[in-house]
Amino acid sequence: MSTIKINIQETANETILKFISNTILINGGSYEYNNIDEAKNSPLAQQLFYLPFVKKVFITANFIAIQRYDIVQWNDVEEEVREQIEAYLQDGNAVVNEQAATKKEAVEVYAEVTPNPTVMKFGTNKPLTQTDVEYKNIDEASKSSPLATALFNFPFIKEVFISENYISITKYDMVDWNDVYQEVRTFIRNYIQEGKTIIAELPKKETEQNVEISKENLDDTSAKIVDILNEYIKPAVASDGGNIAFKAYDTDSKKVSVILQGACSGCPSSTITLKNGIETMLKEMLPNQINEVVAING
Repeated sequence: MSTIKINIQETANETILKFISNTILINGGSYEYNNIDEAKNSPLAQQLFYLPFVKKVFITANFIAIQRYDIVQWNDVEEEVREQIEAYLQDGNAVVNEQAATKKEAVEVYAEVTPNPTVMKFGTNKPLTQTDVEYKNIDEASKSSPLATALFNFPFIKEVFISENYISITKYDMVDWNDVYQEVRTFIRNYIQEGKTIIAELPKKETEQNVEISKENLDDTSAKIVDILNEYIKPAVASDGGNIAFKAYDTDSKKVSVILQGACSGCPSSTITLKNGIETMLKEMLPNQINEVVAING
């Protein structure tokens, strides 16, 4: 059994703290509880509500956010809560009894073309993951994502990228998307509707493609770059079925390295457009701090 670790992350709201897990907590979606009565399907949330300062509990695939009452400050109790959650999970206790949760929502899956002709975006109204993951082959997928593993059983699927509410799939040239997208869309919809596991655990191989870099470990310029990417670049890229991840900033050469994923990966036009667009924006917003942006395919 792997060791479970919980890390603490502050939020914009000083009363709310995030407790981030290195393992998957629930199979997609999210749950919000305002009191212990609402938390009947979550043994973990019920236990947390016994702490007198806990006001609200929010559970997602890989973190638990807790809002406190003003009777305490987080720096007085956060370590105690972190240890309690970590011990609870390490003992193998249930986070949410998902079968006992509310009735199934209707699942919608829609297919969208992307700037990359080999990639199709499949969007859904159901949250899939809180951490973007990318799989280059079935061997990578089999270690953490049953959904991606199942998709690789289609002989024409080359790569799978799973984000918060969409899946970008790269195909081989043996088929045209017009001939197969409907079959893939139906498969994904049925898979999600049946409540099957999307991601069983985060990929064990911690690469920059699958692990978000914590801003706490970055210098000031790198942290500003991440903020700009998240606010101005990522939303536009995600709408086309892609993703952009910060990799590194070299203070000497003033060079920024970013990783392109999903529909952006391997697409010459998007690589050039994104590189130039990101470079221009960063130079304008961080004058004299950026010389070049290098785009790397994930």
